[in-house]
Amino acid sequence: MNNISAKQILTYIVKAIKPFPLPIFSMVMAAVIWAVDLSLRAYLLKVILNRLASSEQHNIFVNLIVPIIFYLGLYLLLSMSFRLYNYFVEIKMIPALRAKIANDALELLVDKSQNFYQNNFSGSLTNKVNDLTSSVPAIVRIVIDRFFSHGLALCIAIITLWQVNIHFALGMLIWAVVLITGAWIYSKHISVLAIKWSESASTITGNLVDVLSNILSVRLFSAKSQEQKSLGGVFQDAVNAERQLEWAYLWMWIYISVSSLILQSFNFYFLIKGREEGWITVGDFAVVLLINISIADFFWELTKDFSEFSKLLGRITQALKIVLDKPEFQDLPGAYELKVTKGTISFDRVLFHYKGVTPLFHNKSIIIEAGQKVGLVGYSGSGKSTFVNLILRLYDVSGGRLLIDGQDIRECTQDSLRKNIAMIPQDPSLFHRTLIENIRYGRIDANDDSVVEAAKKAHAHEFIVKLPQGYNSLVGERGVKLSGGQRQRIAIARAILKNAPILILDEATSALDSVIESDIQQSLWDLMQGKTTIVIAHRLSTLLHMDRILVFDMGKIVEDGTHTELLAMNGIYKTLWEAQVGGFLLDQRM
Repeated sequence: MNNISAKQILTYIVKAIKPFPLPIFSMVMAAVIWAVDLSLRAYLLKVILNRLASSEQHNIFVNLIVPIIFYLGLYLLLSMSFRLYNYFVEIKMIPALRAKIANDALELLVDKSQNFYQNNFSGSLTNKVNDLTSSVPAIVRIVIDRFFSHGLALCIAIITLWQVNIHFALGMLIWAVVLITGAWIYSKHISVLAIKWSESASTITGNLVDVLSNILSVRLFSAKSQEQKSLGGVFQDAVNAERQLEWAYLWMWIYISVSSLILQSFNFYFLIKGREEGWITVGDFAVVLLINISIADFFWELTKDFSEFSKLLGRITQALKIVLDKPEFQDLPGAYELKVTKGTISFDRVLFHYKGVTPLFHNKSIIIEAGQKVGLVGYSGSGKSTFVNLILRLYDVSGGRLLIDGQDIRECTQDSLRKNIAMIPQDPSLFHRTLIENIRYGRIDANDDSVVEAAKKAHAHEFIVKLPQGYNSLVGERGVKLSGGQRQRIAIARAILKNAPILILDEATSALDSVIESDIQQSLWDLMQGKTTIVIAHRLSTLLHMDRILVFDMGKIVEDGTHTELLAMNGIYKTLWEAQVGGFLLDQRM
């Protein structure tokens, strides 16, 4: 993962809020009005008190009416600005901003490589997206509503105090510079602790989702106490991280409290001295105390805001490390749409290896002709799944080329590549949506009749219509409400509906009973017609009618031929065939 700089964070936030100029303007105007109000209201109170002290009894109303009107008008203006703020920011911007952030994050995450998802908890990724959707709006509000408004209020306050006496202005300026400088230096330490705390919180979420998503295994192996013990260490790390962060905040608050006490003592000394010497009025006394108390109070609030700001920044930093992490491979600039007219697949001197592992494929060249039905067999780890994953471009070749109809798949868009390939995996995963939505995922624009027809061909219609809500039944997370065989049939129906020119089956009938399998085999055979088909199978009886069977061993294709031809070779394939018992292949290398 890349380190995220302050510039990247700022760029991301600015880009996120760019579509909302009017709400941001309303935030800035509300902040400006509040900042002006803090000093102007105190100044108007000074005028009122001074006029009250110097006015004769019959002239009080006349002398006070103008400053009172300004005082009340300022209150009305502030109130109206907050109501507009609520409308433009709370109602119009925040919900839309959260939706935009989530959508942008999803767009970036779906482009990550397969390797990325193998190395990250899905729960942790979800948590980081949630962190962005909640933290970015919150940090924008803190920056404008707190830091900007309070900074502006401080500047106006210093100018206002200058009108009373330069001592108070200089005292406030020096106090603010010392306070802000110290807080800024200390903030680097707090930021490190905040990032550590944010990461520990994200780790907790990821581990909890991992345990809960594997709850059946926890129960079957009576591992409740083991998981609690394992998570106990993760929880303790989070507790320690948060305690360290809160201790840092405590020292920050002590620093501000002591400095505020010194400032107030300074102000009281010069107010009393000035009153004794005659250069401080009753109104001056009021305005200096009101402004200083207000400034001290909002600096105290700022420590809480800074506490929240540090945590939010930590969450955003950790989330962006994941979200903005550059994918292992992307569409090339100018990538074109793959056009599959025949479906010929060519490996041209392909080199491939997983990170830190000896190359699995070295200078591999093979051609699968258009319309051929090819079976892949071999012991576990021999390269069958990798062969298929390279065609799907879930991984990129390290060298050589992989062509479809003469087109290098690295030069085509990934979406266009996968639109031309239908895949039925060994362990299909369904969305927590209705059955009709899950089947229609094969072709989003398909009508209901087409979906039902595909379900019938996959022999899924029979069990679907028996469900209380039929095709509108929800399948649960990852399809847990369905049996393995039912999920497999939904995956087959999805592939039938997609009707892509290239078809890949990875033990597509392994979860089906013998009766259903025999029924579906004919549907699959019909689906294969006119398509380039690759079938991974351990149950070799399913490959008897393949045009070719490729036998893999340690990343090499060691045998290539029909079922009959391979048996005659007396090689690995014959050994695998003879090792089958009742149609199940015993893996001798497990």
